[in-house]
Amino acid sequence: MTNGHSFHEAPMLFDSDEAPVSPVPGGRLPSYIADHRQRLRDRFMQGGAAAMPDYELLELVLFRSIPRRDVKPLARALLEAFGDFNRVLSAPPDRLARIKGVGDAVVTDLKILEAAAHRMARSKVLKTHVISSWDAILDYCHTTMAHRETEQFRVLYLDRKNTLIADEEQARGTVDHVPVYPREVAKRALELNASALILVHNHPSGDPTPSQADIDMTMQIQTACMALGLTLHDHLIIGKSRELSFRAQGYL
Repeated sequence: MTNGHSFHEAPMLFDSDEAPVSPVPGGRLPSYIADHRQRLRDRFMQGGAAAMPDYELLELVLFRSIPRRDVKPLARALLEAFGDFNRVLSAPPDRLARIKGVGDAVVTDLKILEAAAHRMARSKVLKTHVISSWDAILDYCHTTMAHRETEQFRVLYLDRKNTLIADEEQARGTVDHVPVYPREVAKRALELNASALILVHNHPSGDPTPSQADIDMTMQIQTACMALGLTLHDHLIIGKSRELSFRAQGYL
């Protein structure tokens, strides 16, 4: 072998996402890794996620993806690349795969966890009265959109009782632009028999301040809604840690 190892050395342990680790009789984890993992699991069960920094919570996820390797360096590398736990989960698969040590198992498990978080947040708002559940709506929008690296435009469609009947992605874009077609937004509202809607999109920069293009697009959709007897309740721009409401800021 070119790295100087002999084919006659003791076999190394591999997983699809793992670099080799030193062999242990019986294929067991080295004790220092096993003990560390058990300590993290115990702390999580006793104190929950609030008791753990991002890198340790990420380690807990990686334990299942990579059973036989110390995952602390990989957890730190992922956080260094993407910033925080939420951004790691929401990172595109191709970006994740560029990190040394990340293979299909890690990408799949992270994407499953992201999907579970989105589904749980969505279940709290579907078929609920939006106006009386506003905090849940905001939590849902932040969970699904705040940590995306590109812009996404969603529409929440409501019935006559302001109950959320559909949440649909209308478009995806680049880091600073997403194409939106007001006619399609209004047309979809009619197809769903919706009476009102809320627009939502994110700013990957983290700053929810609306651009002139955001304002112009909102006015175009409002005009289309008015022509069809639909109510545009609000347009929310989701930043990393806060949101901006067009209604609250006087744009609508």
